Amino acid sequence: MSGWERVFHAVSFELLALMCLVPVGALFSGQQATHLALVGLGLSLFTVAWNFLYNLMFDRIMQDVRSLRTLRLRVVHALGFEGSLVFVTVPVLAWVLRISLLEALVVEAGFLLFFFVYTIVFNWLYDKYQPYQRWFVTG
Repeated sequence: MSGWERVFHAVSFELLALMCLVPVGALFSGQQATHLALVGLGLSLFTVAWNFLYNLMFDRIMQDVRSLRTLRLRVVHALGFEGSLVFVTVPVLAWVLRISLLEALVVEAGFLLFFFVYTIVFNWLYDKYQPYQRWFVTG
């Protein structure tokens, strides 16, 4: 992936996730959707940067054709990415939402389940269809 395509990939990944999670989070948590959207946006900005770096490192290590990656490799990819986010997101969620670390861990567990599946499906579909590949210069 070129640098610009990687930025497009990371941003589209986060925006679609926010569009799914904010309404559901507001429904189940009793928090205002605007508050959750701001929290989500802040965490997303961090996650976009981490997504860019993590995938860049993963691609350099793997040096393979992304569209041919197996389900097993996609699971390893998702576990590594999501697992590394826990160390930042749990304390931030607890502080911003004014909940205990245990409650934040439960919220994070829900996010992890969602993002585990979402990451695999999003990346599989993106790699398979790459709808905007012609917009980016590969390098």
